[in-house]
Amino acid sequence: MLEYRVEARRTDAHGSVATTKGASVTLDTAVKGRADAFNPAELLLASVAACMIKGIERVSPLLDFAFDGVEVRLHGVRQDSPPKIVAITYELIVDTAESDQRLALLHTNVRKYGTISNTVAAATELTGIIRRRGPEA
Repeated sequence: MLEYRVEARRTDAHGSVATTKGASVTLDTAVKGRADAFNPAELLLASVAACMIKGIERVSPLLDFAFDGVEVRLHGVRQDSPPKIVAITYELIVDTAESDQRLALLHTNVRKYGTISNTVAAATELTGIIRRRGPEA
């Protein structure tokens, strides 16, 4: 079993900081919010995105899948009472010349083996698509 450790502390009434290993992230924990930090819901979405990108990095050598870049766009919907995220949708955009079938295989593997995406999908609706980056990018 792998284990993870993060510490977070309040810096002032406008924010907090989370640390792990040699990294730190400023957190938006202010009541009125702040534009220069991720709030808890945005951190959740960023975790899903990081999980998917890391999954692509992990499975692409196993699948011999060639790509030049990845972008993940996420949208979360929060209900007020009780407060919770009720749905997350995503769009995985991959810079690749691989076939549609291989792109779908990559998506299947990312969904099947993602620690964070599997955890979130067990708690809320998580749906999305994968597509290749078009020439407009």
